[in-house]
Amino acid sequence: MKMGWFLFFMVLLNGIIISNGVDTNVSSRPSVVNIGAIFSFNSIIGKVAKFALEAAVQDVNSDPTVLGGTKLELTTQDTNFSGFGAIMEALQFMEGDTVAIIGPQSSVTAHVISHIANELQVPLLSYAATDPTLSSLQYPFFVMTSHSDLYQMAAIADLIQYYGWREVIAIYVDDDYGRNGIAALGDELAEKRCKISYKAPLYPQSSRNDIIDLLVKIALAESRILIVHTHPDWGLKVLDVAAYLGMTGRGYVWIATNWLSTIIDTNSPLPSKAMNNIQGLLTLRMYTPSSGLKENFVSRWGNLTSPRTSNGHVGLSAYGLYAYDTVWVLAHAINAFFNQGGTISFSNDSRLAKMKGGSLNLDAMSIFDGGNLLLQSILQVNMTGVTGQIKFNSDRSLINPAYEVINVIGTGIRRIGYWSNHSGLSVVPPQNTTLPNGTSSNPRLYDAIWPGQEVKTPRGWVFPNNGRQLIIGVPNRVSYREFISRVEGTDMLKGYCIDVFTAALSLLPYALPYKLVPFGDGINNPSCTELVQLVTAGVYDAAIGDIAIVTNRTRMVDFTQPYIESGLVVVAPIKASKSNAWAFLRPFSKNMWIVTGVFFLIVGAVVWILEHRLNDEFRGPPRRQIVTVLWFSFSTLFFAHRENTVSTLGRLVLIIWLFVVLIINSSYTASLTSILTVEQLSSPIKGIESLQASKDPIGYQLGSFAVNYLSEELNIHKSRLIPLNSEEDYARALTAGPEKGGVAAVVDERGYMELFLSTRCEFTIVGPEFTKSGWGFAFPRDSPLAVDMSTAILKLSENGDLQRIHNKWLRGSACRSQDAKLEVDRLQLRSFWGLYVISGLACIVALLIYFILMVRQFSRHYIVESDASMGNSSRSRRLQTFLSFVDEKEKDVKSRSKRRQMEMASSRGGSYEDDESMSISKRRHIELSPSKTTTTITSYEV
Repeated sequence: MKMGWFLFFMVLLNGIIISNGVDTNVSSRPSVVNIGAIFSFNSIIGKVAKFALEAAVQDVNSDPTVLGGTKLELTTQDTNFSGFGAIMEALQFMEGDTVAIIGPQSSVTAHVISHIANELQVPLLSYAATDPTLSSLQYPFFVMTSHSDLYQMAAIADLIQYYGWREVIAIYVDDDYGRNGIAALGDELAEKRCKISYKAPLYPQSSRNDIIDLLVKIALAESRILIVHTHPDWGLKVLDVAAYLGMTGRGYVWIATNWLSTIIDTNSPLPSKAMNNIQGLLTLRMYTPSSGLKENFVSRWGNLTSPRTSNGHVGLSAYGLYAYDTVWVLAHAINAFFNQGGTISFSNDSRLAKMKGGSLNLDAMSIFDGGNLLLQSILQVNMTGVTGQIKFNSDRSLINPAYEVINVIGTGIRRIGYWSNHSGLSVVPPQNTTLPNGTSSNPRLYDAIWPGQEVKTPRGWVFPNNGRQLIIGVPNRVSYREFISRVEGTDMLKGYCIDVFTAALSLLPYALPYKLVPFGDGINNPSCTELVQLVTAGVYDAAIGDIAIVTNRTRMVDFTQPYIESGLVVVAPIKASKSNAWAFLRPFSKNMWIVTGVFFLIVGAVVWILEHRLNDEFRGPPRRQIVTVLWFSFSTLFFAHRENTVSTLGRLVLIIWLFVVLIINSSYTASLTSILTVEQLSSPIKGIESLQASKDPIGYQLGSFAVNYLSEELNIHKSRLIPLNSEEDYARALTAGPEKGGVAAVVDERGYMELFLSTRCEFTIVGPEFTKSGWGFAFPRDSPLAVDMSTAILKLSENGDLQRIHNKWLRGSACRSQDAKLEVDRLQLRSFWGLYVISGLACIVALLIYFILMVRQFSRHYIVESDASMGNSSRSRRLQTFLSFVDEKEKDVKSRSKRRQMEMASSRGGSYEDDESMSISKRRHIELSPSKTTTTITSYEV
């Protein structure tokens, strides 16, 4: 008994010592848990957050079910817009027994304090520091309780793509918050083939003159899409200066991040001057779905703020809602922390203990032993607050990020749509969409009113008003100067391509100062591919001229709509074909003649077989029958056959064959007429296929893409490809031919070749055009000028100006009036094989049916004979019998078969009648024989 009391007092004493020691462990829930908050009380976000945090703590403490009787003790510290002050306030919290800190408000400060939180394991929960680089990997004890700017920048990128813009200008505060946010925007734009064309950083302490200088540079730029990513406290200063410089009128597009919506929600109504400066702007606001909790808190807001504000009304912004929910997240996490057996205890940091005695008193700070457990409890919270469902995903970001797209109009704002990472842009609230992550079947927004009361979506760019001219590269051609040539004694250029370009420029809705710079040495034709590469490299702002639109060039630049079609063709020398005594054989090829003759014989033979047993005209001695077959076959060519066909199968074969003969006869007549009446021009080259099959050299224009196409696409060895520089080189090489060091043919674009052939009738285009392309003007990738110039070229085509320019520079061929034509290929078998197949099938089917009928008739006849002879026939005898049967006339076969059947029927009577009949027959035979013999002899004597 005494031992039991002794143990009881020892345990009690131990508990007292522990509770009063330095190691402040507690074995049960404490009555108070200390938390801290760091923010600027007088900032746009801070003055709302202060009321929201205090209201949340009061609500948590008034509900004993949340913490089981434990109260939250919130200590707030005003950083007064000072990053250094925020760090010092955080250190003071670390010296005490604070288990978590709400804040800081600034992303810049969050980067510094997060290092301290990592060391002392005190969680930081920030509702306002939204820098995308505040990642969980580098700062594990930093928890973002609102949405990262990464999602806000994704929403802006979707807006840019939705309205069809390509380039934007970013105005941002030059700190971690601004730089990292704009970097995220650049990444999102790049995924959509858009970009930030100019970055305009501003120091946080920039003066009005600094802002003016920066906006003046922006006004000289090309893009009119301006993204403003600043702190709420001085974002309106930028817009005030922009209005002063006339940059908030028509043609401009201003998109502000959620700092503007925060100002409007907090300080509404804004002064009239400020509202005038932001007319037509787009801004974003963090979306919070409607709920009973939210409506209740919004209705209480006026009572929470009115008794304690002396500087006017303080509106409730989205940051205030997230600040309120941050306290509730922390309260639920602390409750879970205690439920898991967590205790509030602190221990000394061995690394800070070495600094003991310093004036900073760093050794007074201690590590929160339950920091990791409390952090995990925070990340596992799943609750519904005034901002909706609060839950952290695997990367420790809040789920379901969404924004409202706001358009500032008149004295207020208008929501024109929503954005979420699940549905993209939509007019439907995000909670009503069920599309997969990051997709939108039909992105749509309500119409916006743009700066200057403009209802039409601005183009988004203008030609930069900085006095700089566009440097446009133009091929300095040596040949075909009708397309591009230099005016003698000047730096001016003229030609078909130049006129098309200047005509298209005249249709643009803006002035375009430019300077044409010749590209090339003037001795050889330059490579247009190299010119395009210089556009990509930035040496030239554009390139115009006879630039073919081919695949490898489209990977480097953007081309306009083609203003002329031009594919590769083959040009070869030609000569007149002289007529001769055998000209009548030229319409058909050799194979065509052979097959046609064979079919005449086949059809004649087939008709003879089908008619032989029925038609007396197809019977007779063998010589007569052979002559009949030949005569009948070839007389069908002129439809002059005299023999009639009586069998159904024979008529069918003959009708089909006469149709084939009609087609062949008509084709032959037309081709022969053309050969005899029109002068024929012949060339040994028939097209690109014959060039590929030969080993002859092939000419091409120096600098043309044709050399790459021939060698890489058609696998023609480069040793066969001969570069030619001028029209005279073309004519000389073609005239000489391969035997004298020339070329068999030239492969070049149709536009050049038509001009070349206009005065050289000894050459012509052979074969079809084997590539399809066109000429266009080249601009850098994603240049809006390419789109506008394409529209202008289409207008030129529609109103007929493009054709008039063509007629002015590209004269018609002088050889087209002649009646000569290039010798066409002879009529080939491949053009008629279908007819022959039909005729052949008809013959085969007719013979097959005829054979089946013959076998059937023969079988019945042979059975009758075998029964009559009462013996078996050998196979060879049966075959001879069958052939004899086929050769007989069908009428005779049928009559004989009928007579034999009657005889066999009569022989099946009684034996008595048979014997009597036989005796009577014999007697008649004997009686008639002498008389017959006598009659014959008498006749002979006479």
